[in-house]
Amino acid sequence: MADLDLVVSGGTVVTAGDTTKCDIGVKGGRVVVLGEDLGRAAKTIDARGKLVLPGGIDSHVHIDEYPFLGAKSADDFASATRSAACGGTTTVIPFAEQVRGRSLRSTIDEYHRKAEGRAVIDYAFHQILVDPDEQTLGQELPALVEDGYTSFKVYMTYDGMALNDRQILNTLAAARENGAMVMVHAENDHCIRWLTDRLALSGITDLSQYPKMAPSPVEREATHRAITLGQVVDVPILVVHVSASEAMDQIRWAQAKGLQVYGETCPQYLFLTADHIAQPGWEGAKYLCAPVPRDAANQELIWRGLATGVFQVFSSDHAPYRFEGTEGKKAHGPEPHFRHISPGVPGIETRLPLLFSEGVGKGRIDLQTFVALTATNAAKIYGLYPRKGTIAVGSDADLVLWDPAREVTIRHADLHDAMDYTPYEGMRVKGWPVTTISRGEVIWNDGRLSAATGRGQFLRCARPDLARPRAVA
Repeated sequence: MADLDLVVSGGTVVTAGDTTKCDIGVKGGRVVVLGEDLGRAAKTIDARGKLVLPGGIDSHVHIDEYPFLGAKSADDFASATRSAACGGTTTVIPFAEQVRGRSLRSTIDEYHRKAEGRAVIDYAFHQILVDPDEQTLGQELPALVEDGYTSFKVYMTYDGMALNDRQILNTLAAARENGAMVMVHAENDHCIRWLTDRLALSGITDLSQYPKMAPSPVEREATHRAITLGQVVDVPILVVHVSASEAMDQIRWAQAKGLQVYGETCPQYLFLTADHIAQPGWEGAKYLCAPVPRDAANQELIWRGLATGVFQVFSSDHAPYRFEGTEGKKAHGPEPHFRHISPGVPGIETRLPLLFSEGVGKGRIDLQTFVALTATNAAKIYGLYPRKGTIAVGSDADLVLWDPAREVTIRHADLHDAMDYTPYEGMRVKGWPVTTISRGEVIWNDGRLSAATGRGQFLRCARPDLARPRAVA
């Protein structure tokens, strides 16, 4: 009788701390031993020539949310998590979006119903706060933190979602009292509205106007203000989807001051620019997201922020609005108008290969940084470590076998989401996840998905135990 359920043998095991040659023994869905000659197993996977990495954690994804500007989410929890698994991700943390007049608990319950019986990988939830009244912050938020929902997102822009500074301060104070993490979408709403109105009055409403609606200073100011509010309350914050180097500089400044300010960026800010959006006709809608991609020089500065530790998290911000159809980005057709197209791009399956190819492959970041950005840091920040985000005895056996030599041209026809396009169509990448293992079960192997729909489990998050971020020069 086999002593182990699974042995992954002969691979190069990479964590955020080190790289080593060893075998991994799995039993009951957990890593139980690391070493050599591990003995008998019911199943052995030969990982020679492969990297063995912790399964990716995509901690900023939008799945089966309410329609936005007329566009509906194409992905439900089955299609989104299927796509994630095929891209080497074994955990996702999507958002449960509060509706005004409804309790946080009812919102969470609704999103559980959406996920249960559909997700193929494990998942937790962030809560979006749009109505942080006294009852919400004083009663509901503490109860949810106790139940494993320890992260909350606030917006500084968008109709019906933007909070004013006092509301943000109240939310930050509640987070401090209860040990929760607050994520901030940092863009100045008043500036965006003013610029949008002036651009609309010009009569030029094509997509070339969209990047002008929220230029870099709009993001920089809001980032600085978010940092200030966090400093006043003395609570950690995480600034999400940072696109502009000017905003990144604010985070670097805060970190140099010893403040617990964390940063996240996304593939769209490394691979897309405002020129993609400014293409004639509808084509630019495929690349339209908020904050907007900047220019090529800005891309290189964001890469520098990843390499020097300004950013702790690299997420997809997967926003699955189809391009075609009356429920997609063309919902307000027949002509594109810069203020009426749902912002967001898909990327849940391509996140890891893009960063590996252009980051590790081009020498911009090392393997340990890749693992930290795509798995370990998110697990620590959102209270899932060490169950998730590493390869260690006692951790879930969430593993990805990575072929660093495999070259792939990204084509939407080969992806597994419910979308009708990818903004990265035709990009050539080197390095690809060939096998994905979730809690000891092979769910993706060399082009074949074997995960049963609904096998994913809900994860209760602990209160984060955070180290202070320290960017280097």
